[in-house]
Amino acid sequence: MAKNIRTVLQEGCVNQAAIDQYAEEVSAVIGTENVSSNHIDLLSTCRDYWPVSSIWMLEGAVPALPQLVVWPQTTEEVSQVLALAHERRIPVVPYGEGSGALGGVVPLKGGIMIDMKRMSRIRVLDQENLFVTVECGLNGALYEEHLNRSGYTGGHFPQSLRCSTVGGWLACRAAGQFSTRYGKIEDMVVAAEAVLADGTVFSGRSVPRTSTGPRVDQLFIGSEGVLGVITSATLRIWPLPEKRHLASYTFENIKDGLETIRLFMRAGIRPAVVRLYDAQETGNHFPELGDKRCALIILIEGAAKIVDAEKEIVEEQALALGAIDTGPEHVEHWLKTRFNISAASRLLQKGAVLDTIEVTTNWHNALTTYLAMQEALKGVAGTMLASGHWSHVYPEGAALYITVVGFPGNDKISYYKKLWQEAMAACLAEGAAISHHHGIGLHRGQWMAKEHGKGLEVFGRIKDAFDPHGIMNPGKLGLGEVEKWQK
Repeated sequence: MAKNIRTVLQEGCVNQAAIDQYAEEVSAVIGTENVSSNHIDLLSTCRDYWPVSSIWMLEGAVPALPQLVVWPQTTEEVSQVLALAHERRIPVVPYGEGSGALGGVVPLKGGIMIDMKRMSRIRVLDQENLFVTVECGLNGALYEEHLNRSGYTGGHFPQSLRCSTVGGWLACRAAGQFSTRYGKIEDMVVAAEAVLADGTVFSGRSVPRTSTGPRVDQLFIGSEGVLGVITSATLRIWPLPEKRHLASYTFENIKDGLETIRLFMRAGIRPAVVRLYDAQETGNHFPELGDKRCALIILIEGAAKIVDAEKEIVEEQALALGAIDTGPEHVEHWLKTRFNISAASRLLQKGAVLDTIEVTTNWHNALTTYLAMQEALKGVAGTMLASGHWSHVYPEGAALYITVVGFPGNDKISYYKKLWQEAMAACLAEGAAISHHHGIGLHRGQWMAKEHGKGLEVFGRIKDAFDPHGIMNPGKLGLGEVEKWQK
């Protein structure tokens, strides 16, 4: 264990003698160079981008620490790593690049961190059937670059593209910025290969679809490591688009912008990017537009004739509801700056607490959920900003993304807890879903019972069947002592 590091949430550790024995045995399987208990390796894999972790880290503490890190390089090695841990009842947490935002990789019970980044190969690029089979540890940006060199795109561009892995996308049920055209990660998955806690390896079939009973591999999409380890996936790909059209509009109010989107989605239009900003975020992201109107940015791409048709319908619908055409340059600005989070870093350095909270609404409650959550967040003492935008749109609704910034003084953790308690209460009261694409991890677990009702108990039974000793990523997805960290 790393010395002189305070752990805030550690619920206990495996007996060190058992860890030492495991390390010796697993080294014989995957090589001593792929096994480490060095302090730097334990610290490097103990956390993600959960703001609470960042607050503690700045204070010289971490949520919890693993006792060992292993780097398997093949599915067979993953199987052996897990089989040995299963036999000895040692907890295991899968780790990609730690880009999650909700404490999903915090090793609450110590044990083993299984770092998947050395499994980063493209196994098959099938240009005839338009799919690629890729190992789960491949970096997202490198994955897209590999496809681009062959004339294809994966269509998946999360904010974390450059610091996340393909396996992480599947594990947290991710959605990328171009999801309205290409779909979310669950829409892209043809099949997945995974390893259960006892070392059993299985995979789905790489065919368009099947009607041969439930797809067990699909259960792993969004499972966040509590059922086993995803080792590879077969994903759909698309030829690089023939044409791209960029457009932006401003509206007098949010209501008209939302109605514009609802109507063109109802008509079957599927732009790659649809983002509607409230006046506050319009002023922040597009200062030349000011903060009196609400900006809508649109990116349409694909076959030229389809792009032209979609462009015409979107433009007609926007102008019919009073929009002002503000040209393509604001979309170009967004494309250039969309991965830039330097402003957040500067705010953290100045003592701010900030976070983003994304939920899912239908059209009937898209506006009311925004207003309710904004009011709830602004009502927490210390909050300076609670703004929002909509993206990831569907014929039946959209993702609402709230950004909150506060300066609460010294008690940042209490302030952060209060923010989330108020935001989730408002979200659930409006009938929205508590997450769209960030997942659950540790932090959101306390609201899972309200989100799913009896369904969470049913999922717990599946967890028990797949992982009878409970070694896989303990305490996540609302399973276990999910409220303990709140005390």
